[in-house]
Amino acid sequence: MNSLKTTTTTWAFPACPTAPHWSIDWPVILQKYSCIRVLADCPQDPEYHAEGNVLIHTQMVCGALVSNLDWQNLPAEERSIVFTAALFHDIAKPATTQKGDDGRLHAKGHSKLGGRMVRDLLDEMDTPFGIRESIVAIVEMGSLPLWFWDKPNPQRAIIFASQVSRCDWLAMMADADLRGRICQDGQKFADSIELFREFCQEQGCWDRPFAFASAQSRFIYFRKEDADPYYDAYDTTKFEVILTCGIPGTGKDFWISQQHPELPVVSLDALRSEMGIGPKEEQGNVIRAARDLARSYLQRQIPFVWNATNVIRSQRGGLVDLCTDYQARVRIVYLEVPYGRVLSQNQAREAVVPEVVVDRFRRRLEIPNVTEAQAVDWVIRQ
Repeated sequence: MNSLKTTTTTWAFPACPTAPHWSIDWPVILQKYSCIRVLADCPQDPEYHAEGNVLIHTQMVCGALVSNLDWQNLPAEERSIVFTAALFHDIAKPATTQKGDDGRLHAKGHSKLGGRMVRDLLDEMDTPFGIRESIVAIVEMGSLPLWFWDKPNPQRAIIFASQVSRCDWLAMMADADLRGRICQDGQKFADSIELFREFCQEQGCWDRPFAFASAQSRFIYFRKEDADPYYDAYDTTKFEVILTCGIPGTGKDFWISQQHPELPVVSLDALRSEMGIGPKEEQGNVIRAARDLARSYLQRQIPFVWNATNVIRSQRGGLVDLCTDYQARVRIVYLEVPYGRVLSQNQAREAVVPEVVVDRFRRRLEIPNVTEAQAVDWVIRQ
């Protein structure tokens, strides 16, 4: 499945305000979510946040959002998605805020860390995968409309954003973030949000993904820095390679046996077993053996499965490069099950991966998105 929308019933965040009063129950939120309470102890740089600590800012942001008629007019599930992102958008600031050499307060990396923290929090609430990842994307990219014109390639930035989120949601988040603070450059940021809106509408990706001519065109565009997004790329691929992605214990071996029993498999687990190398030991020889075996299939244009965790985006990128050098098209298959089931399935494996290693994979996981290959499937068992 190539869509992150995986639910058929409407999801709602319990604390999301509803009509007709649109009131936010802060006592309940503060009682229930310790990650929000601690924001009161986190200061901010007064140039960009003269309103005070992060909790004050968060409350102002949420208030600004729910007073926005565009937000109120969204379908109920979409309102919950954007409100949840606004509520938790700064939960990583206590962990990342520090005073720099310039004497100013900085929270470098808080959006990326915040995305991981929100994913864990929503997992504990049994949030459907597609909803969860939509919220995570807003947390990670919600400030893009404020800064997108400073990017080396603003067009590429918004087209990418449209593939993994919705640009109208990002603008709504950025507008609330701006109205929920006291800063010196307010008009500059307001102008940037409006320019973001106009630019996205011109590109046809305001409330939907940018429409590439084909999956191959999308793939080529994100592999070249100065590519034309409107170019209809000729598909020169000859065969398909599947790359699995998922932490240990998600059932990758079982999925392959059920879906593609006919394909040869390059399995890092199998190679480790053959070579007598444990998962905690140096993996260089295992990777080299896997690449040699993969090249033997690629040179003969034989479809196969590369079966490994592949949790890091740059790691997947190197494998995609290897395959496309031989005119293979790549399909990434991401597998996910609840973490408790991961641990039990891992214990049932012939070669059990130490739990500390499984947790390390989980913390490093970067879930694949559609910009990474010609096709990306998400196989989610909740």
